[in-house]
Amino acid sequence: MLRENIHKSNEIVVAFENVTVRFGSHTALENITLEIKGGLFITIVGPNGGGKTTFLKLILGLLEPTIGNVNVFGEKPLKNLTQAIGYVPQIKTFDRSFPALPIELVATGLTGSWISILSKAQKKLALEALDQVGATNLARKPLGKLSGGELQRIFLARSIIRKPKLLLLDEPASGIDVAGEIDFNNILEDYKKRQNATIIMITHDWESAFHHSDYVLLLNRSVICYDEPKKAFSEKWLRIAFGHLGHSHDMIFGVKNNA
Repeated sequence: MLRENIHKSNEIVVAFENVTVRFGSHTALENITLEIKGGLFITIVGPNGGGKTTFLKLILGLLEPTIGNVNVFGEKPLKNLTQAIGYVPQIKTFDRSFPALPIELVATGLTGSWISILSKAQKKLALEALDQVGATNLARKPLGKLSGGELQRIFLARSIIRKPKLLLLDEPASGIDVAGEIDFNNILEDYKKRQNATIIMITHDWESAFHHSDYVLLLNRSVICYDEPKKAFSEKWLRIAFGHLGHSHDMIFGVKNNA
């Protein structure tokens, strides 16, 4: 059983202790030690192949460390911890030709599987989740006719239908235009405040991460920096995480660099 006090702000929600993950001879993550407190909006930024998705899979309990320990709400990650954790995957892996409606997809966040007939209670909860993400009008629109931004809202509704206190997102803005991304991030911030939730999001959008994060985790197999955006996005840490940035930067996002 999860502890009753896991939803308090400043509680340690996620803890990595000397975590290394290897796939054969390949090291995906190395010696990660990190604590994430509750009620924060965390973005994970780093190069391709830097271990970002592996990091989320460890929290979800889909992977186990080769070395070290991961705790979520003070417990070992559980694959079926659906009440406490919501997850928004990359939509590019979803087959839009699947013959189902958005309201049915959202309801799978409750059931864990597709069901042919939703109960009144399930419909009510699914519609409430859709309303929270501004997508009630999409409830019965064929999945194949949804835009990338619309489908991402459906997956977000699915992930929050149980009102989880920890929300994980893997590049949710991929394929969404700038206006849609801003709206999506505003929805996340509103959910965080309303539920006192912790959000951990992988993103390649540095600008979005800078303006919306409480903390940024720069990750390239190991923790390069875990700090407030103004510090994490300094020239010094970005060069370590990504290597040569192409040219000298005096300012990044209006912040003077100390490198």
